[in-house]
Amino acid sequence: MNQTSIKTSAIILALAAVSLLSVQWVTRQQAAPVAGPRFAEKVNLALRRTAHYLLAAAGDTTSRIPPVQHTGDSVWFIRLERPFNYDTLPALLQASFEVHDIRDNYDVAVLDCSDGELQLGYNFLDFLHQQEAPCGGRALAGSCYNLRVTFVPAKAPPAQPWLWISGCLLAVMAFGSWRWAQREDVQPAVLPVTEVANPHANAQRFGNSSLDLANQLLFVNGVQQSLTYREAKLLHLFISHPNQLLEREFLLKSVWEDEGIIVGRSLDVFVSRLRKLLRGDEGVQIATVHGVGYRLECV
Repeated sequence: MNQTSIKTSAIILALAAVSLLSVQWVTRQQAAPVAGPRFAEKVNLALRRTAHYLLAAAGDTTSRIPPVQHTGDSVWFIRLERPFNYDTLPALLQASFEVHDIRDNYDVAVLDCSDGELQLGYNFLDFLHQQEAPCGGRALAGSCYNLRVTFVPAKAPPAQPWLWISGCLLAVMAFGSWRWAQREDVQPAVLPVTEVANPHANAQRFGNSSLDLANQLLFVNGVQQSLTYREAKLLHLFISHPNQLLEREFLLKSVWEDEGIIVGRSLDVFVSRLRKLLRGDEGVQIATVHGVGYRLECV
């Protein structure tokens, strides 16, 4: 696998890890009830609408509807100063909430204004499943009631350990792939062509070229090129065995074994680089023996 492929794999793994961890976070966040000024405004309008129709059904279309009171993060109530038909309350209140796009679960309590004692009440789910609220058919004997609505926070879904574990493993794999990509030799930028009249005296000659292993310099027809450590080591191995078939396994162990991990694709990439550097020397070529290895042929 070449350097680009390794980096691409690392990016894909990292994105997968982020996606899994994001799904877990979003799932937990979605359990929170709707909040904020806009939600409170919609609840206010829905309760005033409900109070209006309750009083109108009782024959009162002139009484002033008092302000809705917001007594807590999830608690609202409105005061109704005359009896009303409790049986009509569940459907009417739910219709008002739907008009204002309120879909959270809630509890309803009808409290006596004088002492705050609970007279009647129900949970939205009771009405949703049964299409009627408990204690229906009972008359309200008093003259003033507080209609209180308490929104019930949704339970957070259970954590999904496999999402966290999978996300963390993918993150570790992505980091490992990225680190491995950093170890791959990066071909240096080719230095400006420099004419060298006298190559280094200790350079090893082959064909019309020579290799200065100590300084990692290659001279092709007098033109100097800089090599990476692996390129110089691999080329020196070829020069030391001219016109001999060198097997892939031998080349890999000789050049890359000190890294502890041998990647076969690296050999092909580096041979390709050396061929490009040597193409100015017609007396030298690196021949491929398919399925076996390579041979440096010098004329």
